[in-house]
Amino acid sequence: MLTRYGTDVLIGIAITVIVLVALAIWTDERWAQFVLYGIAGFLTIFSLNFFRDPDRTPDLKGKSLDDCILSPADGKIVLIKDVDEPEYLKSHVKLISIFMSPLDVHVNRAPVTGKVEYLKYIEGKFLVASSPESVNENERVMIGINSSHGKLLFNQVTGYIARRIVCELKTGDSVKEGDKFGMIKFGSRVDVYVPTNTTLLVKEGDRTIGGETVLAQWKKSQ
Repeated sequence: MLTRYGTDVLIGIAITVIVLVALAIWTDERWAQFVLYGIAGFLTIFSLNFFRDPDRTPDLKGKSLDDCILSPADGKIVLIKDVDEPEYLKSHVKLISIFMSPLDVHVNRAPVTGKVEYLKYIEGKFLVASSPESVNENERVMIGINSSHGKLLFNQVTGYIARRIVCELKTGDSVKEGDKFGMIKFGSRVDVYVPTNTTLLVKEGDRTIGGETVLAQWKKSQ
């Protein structure tokens, strides 16, 4: 299944592929046909792979879904560190940065069930998304959700190639854990700010699956 968030791009690519194929049929040059068919094939395969939207089921391993914080994105955890978050959580937290390469699924999902209390778009740079500096310097959308266990903040962050963030959420919206709400085009990162009243279940270098991997679990005492 393909995500609806990529419809505009897919239409543009489809038109481009049709033009390339038509040119390949029109020309008598064998080398030109080879190049044109090659480009058309690459664009088709890349776009179908990039905009895929597979079904996901949380990998709870005996845990209660309500007690878990799911990964909002597919990718690799490139950074986990202690930071101060002054915007929404206003506390000392664990930052988990998930880098999405162009080969990963780019549909983003809600990590917890709750109400969107905070939504802020910040203009910024387009540094390579895997670099630590991109956390605070790149263009991003900050999303704060108040759940039954407490508040959680996560950011959609652009990268060097990624130049467009799609976020359908609005302040006041209610979301369910695992719900799809947007994506980032083309290659980027998602930063999750995990409160201290949680137990971290991942480490740097781990690969995550959006809507499936459990990043952390709320502590029972809370």
